[in-house]
Amino acid sequence: MAPDSWLSKYDSTCHTAQEVAEKIQERNRYQRNGESTAKLNVAIRSLLQNLKEKTDQLKDQLFHSVSTRQITQLEGDRRQNLVDELHTRHRQLQASFKNEGTEPDVIRSSLMAGGVRQGITNPWLVEEPEETRGLGFHEIQQQQKRIIEEQDAGLDALSSILSRQKQMGQEIGNELEEQNEIIDDLANLVENTDDKLRSQTRRVMMVEKKSTSCGMMVVIVLLLIAIVVVAVWPTK
Repeated sequence: MAPDSWLSKYDSTCHTAQEVAEKIQERNRYQRNGESTAKLNVAIRSLLQNLKEKTDQLKDQLFHSVSTRQITQLEGDRRQNLVDELHTRHRQLQASFKNEGTEPDVIRSSLMAGGVRQGITNPWLVEEPEETRGLGFHEIQQQQKRIIEEQDAGLDALSSILSRQKQMGQEIGNELEEQNEIIDDLANLVENTDDKLRSQTRRVMMVEKKSTSCGMMVVIVLLLIAIVVVAVWPTK
């Protein structure tokens, strides 16, 4: 697997910054000795421009890597801190070149503290977490790939859960609609039954009324017959 191009470019940019600091220190020594510094000033300006271009390229490449998820967000934040540090070093070197700020010896020491060759500690390993400590670029890249795959798997699982919940919600909605239809049918049935019950009740009351009237007529007729019989029955 090819090495991480961003880390390689960062390494190169750190050495460019270190070279600028060394050139500024050499220029200042020439000035103290009364020697010409014209060539060194030209070289320093060129190196400063090169340093700025490399730092901007690192920034653009980092943005692309984060936006396309080639690296994790944690890794992106760590690299962004390194890019910000390079921007700060570039401003310090420019100020030192113009004799406006930090002494070049101090800058050179800080740059050398971040070198990666000549037996000097790599700043990439400073404050490195346990999970990546001692790993090479390839191993870190593989670890980042595994983390991204795990994140993708987690997102897929979450998407599946949300899909099932949506389906359950739709099924519950359909069930509620069916229950509402059943309730409406029951209400209509109860209303129809109630109407029929009232109608039958009215009929029963009418029949009962007619039955009562007929009974009274029968009694009256029987009484009249009895009176007639008594009237015409011969007395002894």
